[in-house]
Amino acid sequence: MAKNKRKQAKGSAGQNRNTTAAFIERYLTQDDVRITNSGLMYRIIENAEGAHPSADDVVKVHQRILLADGSVIDDTYKKGPPENFALNEAIEGLQEGLMLMPIGARYEFVIPPELAWGKKGNGEKIGPHAVMVVDVRLIDTDTA
Repeated sequence: MAKNKRKQAKGSAGQNRNTTAAFIERYLTQDDVRITNSGLMYRIIENAEGAHPSADDVVKVHQRILLADGSVIDDTYKKGPPENFALNEAIEGLQEGLMLMPIGARYEFVIPPELAWGKKGNGEKIGPHAVMVVDVRLIDTDTA
């Protein structure tokens, strides 16, 4: 029974591919969506005029991570203090996105599977071929 619950939580690869494709198609209909060369999509929620982090920095962020179906993976806005992590340890799409942001800004990123956890997924929460939606505020950076 535990295996069935895990499979339901993750979703099948085919189901996630379809959900991801439909979500991205809907997301791209918004006027303010920008797309990088890698396929990372984003919207600027609040802009700021600060320094941008580099790949070697440690970042301090508040973030809400969702899947296409609205499932919340993590939400530091609700659970408490911001998170600190080395930027070069984040998934590829988040690394790229955070380096676009000035300190103090808040962006929404739609990270396609190939820039996130790909065809393997990550544990029970993030299935194979899952798109991730990350609402992130860059609070500060520090050189690692």
